[in-house]
Amino acid sequence: MPWPDLPDDFRERYRSVWVDIDSRLFEPRRGHEVYNTYLDQLEYAASLGFDGIGCNEHHQNGYGLMPSPNLIAAALARRTRDAAIVVLGNSIALYNPPVRVAEEFAMLDVISGGRLVAGFPVGTSMDTNYCYGQIPALTREKYAEAHELIMRAWREPEPFAFNGRYTKLRYVNLWPRPLQKPHPPIHIPGGGSVETYDFCIDNTYSYSYLSFSGYLRARALMEGYWERVAQRNTPDSSPYRAGFAQTICVAETDAEAERLYAEHVLYFYNRCLHIFPGFADAPGYRTIKTIQSGALAQYGARFRYQPMTWKELIEGGHVIAGSPETVRQRMEDLIRGLRVGNIFCLLHVGNMPNEKTMYSTRLFAERVMPALRGMWPDYAGDDRFWCHPLENPVTPAPLARGFAAAPACDAEVSP
Repeated sequence: MPWPDLPDDFRERYRSVWVDIDSRLFEPRRGHEVYNTYLDQLEYAASLGFDGIGCNEHHQNGYGLMPSPNLIAAALARRTRDAAIVVLGNSIALYNPPVRVAEEFAMLDVISGGRLVAGFPVGTSMDTNYCYGQIPALTREKYAEAHELIMRAWREPEPFAFNGRYTKLRYVNLWPRPLQKPHPPIHIPGGGSVETYDFCIDNTYSYSYLSFSGYLRARALMEGYWERVAQRNTPDSSPYRAGFAQTICVAETDAEAERLYAEHVLYFYNRCLHIFPGFADAPGYRTIKTIQSGALAQYGARFRYQPMTWKELIEGGHVIAGSPETVRQRMEDLIRGLRVGNIFCLLHVGNMPNEKTMYSTRLFAERVMPALRGMWPDYAGDDRFWCHPLENPVTPAPLARGFAAAPACDAEVSP
């Protein structure tokens, strides 16, 4: 949900789209239209048969207008029926107390009829360390404690006391409890820490690499993940243990894709990812193990993009764009090359207007997505990493108009 009205000279006039961006660039009346348009696009995707629709959490920026993804998810839960509500996710180290995440995710799971897919990101350095003031070297320790509290709150039916370093609660007694048992499936967004590999393996969570560098540059990192899965003697190497986010633009031809979408893709990469390098990696945010691994050479510049052309973005795999056939072929290369079972399709890009977004979304759903569904037939029954909705969920009542009549009585009563 990027802000679509950043000025043409944004890179020259402002040092960063994140943390210290001039808040006067946000115009609330325009924001009213923007938020509702983005919700329309997500609901439209749900109507086209996407397995899920997603939202995430970021703060003080023009890159993504979702400081509270749970508010977006709640709106989507009432206006959709079948699609999973994928919240990738709540930055759990920022919540005080973290049991708030357990409560709100439980509410979303119950309201949606068991359609929640939950996410627990550590959060970018911009969000956690600069916007919310968390001490960088303690962020992951605080994250681990928050995760322990949330999981205990979901699993333990009796009230318990929690005496952590950062959170101390005499009574933890979750109301409401999540519909899915023992808890909703969990995806962990990654993009900067090799410790996340082990965390996902230990807890049977899906590791989701979220990057705007595209699938070609992601291979080294994802190969490292699968090597770690093998080293740990993990019982299986199901592709649903992993996910990847990819920017996608579909048109009738490759030439039409460039004509329709180039300006919006360039807006995103050249303005929405213009981040002051000092905000991207606060000292202490990366662990020593991650630095020693050399992994930062692959993804350390995740939010440090120099101006690029359409050709550079396409050839580099940052963006998959073109005709349905072109997109299908490149998506198959991505899925096989990275061995991923969960694809997060970034179909709205930058300041792309509504009609173009819906056009690209429809073409992908109708002419690309069906060819991709059966790519992992040996793992078709692996449902550990996806939600389990009710078979007959409640259907929201139609909006009433005017005054409602009084309910009829079963019998007349006389004095």
